[in-house]
Amino acid sequence: MATVSVVILNYNGRDFLEKFLPSVIQHSKGHEIVVADNNSSDESVSFLRQNYPEIHLIIFRENHGFCGGYNRALEQLTADYFVLLNSDIEVTENWIGPIIELFENDEQIAAIQPKLLDYNDRSKFEYAGGAGGFMDLYGFPFCRGRFFDTIETDAGQYDDTVEIFWATGACFFIRANLFKAYHGFDEEFFAHMEEIDLCWRMKRDGYKIFNCSESTVYHVGGGTLAYRNPRKTYLNFRNSLMVLIKNLPKGSLAWKLIVRWLVDYAAIVKFLGSGQLNDAIMVLKAHLYILKNFNRIKGKKIHDTENTLILAGQFPGFLLFQYYFKRVRKFKDLHF
Repeated sequence: MATVSVVILNYNGRDFLEKFLPSVIQHSKGHEIVVADNNSSDESVSFLRQNYPEIHLIIFRENHGFCGGYNRALEQLTADYFVLLNSDIEVTENWIGPIIELFENDEQIAAIQPKLLDYNDRSKFEYAGGAGGFMDLYGFPFCRGRFFDTIETDAGQYDDTVEIFWATGACFFIRANLFKAYHGFDEEFFAHMEEIDLCWRMKRDGYKIFNCSESTVYHVGGGTLAYRNPRKTYLNFRNSLMVLIKNLPKGSLAWKLIVRWLVDYAAIVKFLGSGQLNDAIMVLKAHLYILKNFNRIKGKKIHDTENTLILAGQFPGFLLFQYYFKRVRKFKDLHF
């Protein structure tokens, strides 16, 4: 039987652990549960030791971020499959079984996510993953069930198993041997979009990424870093550019970066118009980081040959045009 390690990376999430660990334990019987603590300053560690002595606890003496924390935790584990699970997620009955079965039936599947719904409004998809991550030709990520800030109601329209472009890091199933073979997440990302980078790297080698809606979890979202936090703005804008620099072939990198740069400056204008000065500054700060480190980031590129094929889960168009000019608000209305 395949072995599975469910790994929760925790940072000052004692309240989430108290609230959501019971569902993880109840619905993950027979599988190893691990909590890796990223140098929390709250009572997370003492809470776990007192109430869950059976859980495998890994303690770090500094905060390594999402990427570094998981890299260091998973290198210590020996399961066949890893589940990277946010601390602010409630899992459901049989959330692991269908996904492992999918892995076992196709050796080319590298990573899988379940359907992600909003914990606070269970009729809605959740921002971080919906029913699978997709990407447009300019590197804008979106989900089945979520375009930018527009969230769809779950009416069973995505209750299927399909190949996607990226799987959400909030509940990320991956073959252990591939996570280690690809050296895990790029720690320069620290947090946000590292899963897109890893999925893209694996897809370029012919591996598949899937959504499996037979498995459902409920995500609070923004548990460690709020969605409207300027620090998150910085990471999202910086990391989205790093994803492109690392993964786009050289023949299309330059002009697609120009488009992204122009869109980012439009975002700065929008932030300023909305009185969000700190967010505007964070976008400029992200651009300065990219300019300063461009050649070094580009040097991480594994593939640098032109690939004109549309990868599975990639929309062959410009999502911003679809959203703002054609008023497309639902995934089913996109024409692939």
